[in-house]
Amino acid sequence: MTEKDLDRKDLDQDALAARFEADRGHLRAVAYRMLGSLSEAEDAVQEAWFRLSRSDVSEVHNLSGWLTTVVGRVCLDLLRSRAARREDPLEYYIPDPVVREEGAADPEREALLADSVGLALLVVLETLAPAERLAFVLHDMFAVSFDEIAPIVDRTPAATRQLASRARRRVQGATPAPAPDATKQREVVNAFLAASQAGDFEGLLAVLDPDVLLRVDGGVLTAAATKLIRGAEAVTAQALTFSKFRHSARPVTVNGAAGLVSLTNGVPVGLMAFTIVEDRIVTIDIVADPERLAALGVH
Repeated sequence: MTEKDLDRKDLDQDALAARFEADRGHLRAVAYRMLGSLSEAEDAVQEAWFRLSRSDVSEVHNLSGWLTTVVGRVCLDLLRSRAARREDPLEYYIPDPVVREEGAADPEREALLADSVGLALLVVLETLAPAERLAFVLHDMFAVSFDEIAPIVDRTPAATRQLASRARRRVQGATPAPAPDATKQREVVNAFLAASQAGDFEGLLAVLDPDVLLRVDGGVLTAAATKLIRGAEAVTAQALTFSKFRHSARPVTVNGAAGLVSLTNGVPVGLMAFTIVEDRIVTIDIVADPERLAALGVH
């Protein structure tokens, strides 16, 4: 290879890297929805770059589509590996939230949620089989055709369509459409917080849906704090218990919706995400593992 050929190769690699960076936000969003983990999503995107840098893509006409399917394959392998080794019950696991201070601009994190993916939806996606999750995420969220998805899951396009259909039914049956009004969401969350701190049983019942679901993920080392509670009265009793700890609470946005961070001596001990339909709370998801909160940058 001549010196001129080497220079051309470096230029091609630089152009490829620039092209990849243009797609990085999109690829991270795909991986986050697939994995529900911010760190694993970043790993999947990095693996896509390694595969791109080692591949001849001179004949690829749609590089963004090619990269999307590569990330899909990487994520599918990760999901299958995770399912094989995971011991904790999936219904108690709460995926990584995307948290930001209210009113603060964070373009990188907002890109993850460009089409708004609530934490409650990610919890449901965790219960899907890996192939179902991939078919649903790529087709329904990113408009990838079944013809392109089929080779990734080693099925026919028709069978892949059925995977997405099954996933769609489960998602639609378990994730109510949240209230889009951010101001209204915050009003409801503030009412919940005030009633909790005051020990106001009636006030809590007024903002909770009768079938409200509370999920608490205390982490692997605090399994006793891991809970799944359904029903307004049962959740109210739990909320009153929480009030005894007298944590200070600070408003944040969790996956685009109103949330709260609870702190003790300035250290985060709980992150609360709410799904609100009209003027009632239908789900509350709590991440209560301090080490996990610190790793997620919650403060």
